Amino acid sequence: MLTTTIILVVAVALFVSGKLRSDVVALCALISLLICHILTPEEALSGFSNSVVIMMAGLFVVGGGIVQTGLAKMLSSKLLKLAGNSELKLFLLIMLATAGIGAFVSNTGTVALMLPIVVSMAASAGGSSRRLLMPMAFASSMGGMMTLIGTPPNLVIQNALTSAGYDELSFFSFLPVGLVCLAVGIIVLLPLTKLYLSSKRKDEDNTPTGKSLGQLVKEYGLASNLFRLRVPAGSSTVGQTIASLDVYRRYGLNILEVRRSTSSHHRFLKTVTQELVSPDTVLNANDVLYISGEAEPVTRFSNECALEMMDGHTTEEAATTTDKKLAFYDIGIAEILITPNSGIINQMIKEVGFRDKYNVNVLGIRRKKDYILNDLGRQSLHGGDVLLVQGTWKDIGRISKETADWVVMGQPLEEAAKVTLDYKAPVAAAIMVAMVAMMVFDFIPVEPVTAVMIAGVLMVLTGCFHNVEAAYKTINWETIVLFAAMLPMSLALEKTGTSEFISGSLVSGLGDFGPFALMAGVYFTTSLMTMFISNTVTAVLMAPIALQSALQIGVSPVPFLFAVTVAASMCFASPFSTPPNALVMRAGQYTFMDYVKVGLPLQLIMGIVMVFALPLLFPF
Repeated sequence: MLTTTIILVVAVALFVSGKLRSDVVALCALISLLICHILTPEEALSGFSNSVVIMMAGLFVVGGGIVQTGLAKMLSSKLLKLAGNSELKLFLLIMLATAGIGAFVSNTGTVALMLPIVVSMAASAGGSSRRLLMPMAFASSMGGMMTLIGTPPNLVIQNALTSAGYDELSFFSFLPVGLVCLAVGIIVLLPLTKLYLSSKRKDEDNTPTGKSLGQLVKEYGLASNLFRLRVPAGSSTVGQTIASLDVYRRYGLNILEVRRSTSSHHRFLKTVTQELVSPDTVLNANDVLYISGEAEPVTRFSNECALEMMDGHTTEEAATTTDKKLAFYDIGIAEILITPNSGIINQMIKEVGFRDKYNVNVLGIRRKKDYILNDLGRQSLHGGDVLLVQGTWKDIGRISKETADWVVMGQPLEEAAKVTLDYKAPVAAAIMVAMVAMMVFDFIPVEPVTAVMIAGVLMVLTGCFHNVEAAYKTINWETIVLFAAMLPMSLALEKTGTSEFISGSLVSGLGDFGPFALMAGVYFTTSLMTMFISNTVTAVLMAPIALQSALQIGVSPVPFLFAVTVAASMCFASPFSTPPNALVMRAGQYTFMDYVKVGLPLQLIMGIVMVFALPLLFPF
């Protein structure tokens, strides 16, 4: 018992100091329990196979898919319209929406759904997400107090009551308690978050690492001379190759890309594929050609080949904006700098063979302050020239390693990762709704962790990510390791009798001071234990103690058991006490002390209010 307590105290001290990463501290504590033979290897590693940890990893992927498809941005923009320019309205809206969802969906699932939306809202509003994410995580736990299924401790006390012969609690027996929790949370968090979470941390770097794709399009004037032509079924171009059209020589135009729709029988699953133009590209009916050039030759080309000119108010099926624009789903652009000692200096672009050797097109040249966009094939290259090239993201990534004749500027692959697959937003929304339905409705025989795994895999299989690697990158492994390594601590405390000793001693010592003092002891003992072990385990340990304590002094056990579930669920003072706290830690750039500064006062005030409110709602 002493050894376990020492390991726990040292771990907490290291968490507070912040000198070591939290996941490293958790692993060190876990290894210490192994070395001291307090836990077996199977017990120590049980956290990594825990369904909650697997669910957290899956939810990171689902949240990543919601962001990658632009769904989070769409939803956040709608919520921002409701909030207007008021920071207070935004705060209240997030708290209320999260608590409402949390009443019916697990708090972990609620945070996973809301996290990308809240981050997107903060970015759109020009503020920091630090003030919003922690309250959002807390609100998910408060919402869980409103219904029987909202959080596992609610089911634990339900089982304890029915096992003792008392009537079952109804689905909404918890609603008054949840509403009180939410009201206290809003009132307390408004000043605390403004005081401690408003400013950004020093290591938060928003310095751009290179030009964005939009900046490149604007700088080289690609959008101003961009036209879209649809190929009707009766056009003479159907079945012809790009080479046979010879549009550059005949009209002075460049075909930048061909975009075509697929899976056309099902509008919902319709997607867009982009093809980099090559001489052998064969045009099909309904293809959309993105062409760069002057308006007059574009109109002439359109008329002579019976093509349909698309104005700024008509887009192909999968487009989500009303403005014509280059999209970068599969094809991207990047700048390359010709080095002073390059072997291709004084060669014409058509002689270098960018298309044949490297599978990229040259769209423009920046030479000092001048931009050359026409007749590029005959331009000779100079040292210091910057070329704007277009190709698939894979080829753009490859050209930086192919030769020493140039250097790829910026970080184009990182920019590629930011491209939202907006035409996949309906698919991501359907997956998200299906996941929530599987979690909420009992008639669907699927466990929550299974629902999350299904949703995560579907996000990848349906193309809501650029590739599988992008899905893996959304998982915050620091959070996963932290939570998985700390879960066995509860087993160690239970196995060595530490938790039972603490709870039994505190509760038994307060029995002679009346029901209020005894219930306060039950509440704050549960609250203290939940800071270091999971809320469900704490509720399981404390429920029978609370029940027997109430019966021994001859009062109703109902308010005592409610004290257990509220204290177990309203734990805010540490990042690993509940999954929602852990989920927002990295996204909000929070330290352990941030939770102490904001969560601990809330936890204490919540406890004081509940000690007096619970007997009013459920008399002794």
